[in-house]
Amino acid sequence: MFIGIGLIVLGFVLIGLDPEPHGNGVLGLTIGPIVTLSGFIFEFYAIFAKTENNV
Repeated sequence: MFIGIGLIVLGFVLIGLDPEPHGNGVLGLTIGPIVTLSGFIFEFYAIFAKTENNV
């Protein structure tokens, strides 16, 4: 779960680091949201995935 949280934070940092005004560059509109979304997907998987010990 820490990996997912790290990806979410990294995505928001990438959005904030966009040099274009109001985040209208490649980092703010494409790369940052994709990284953030992948972090949320990883979190959902980490929460809902069943392990063999957790049957």
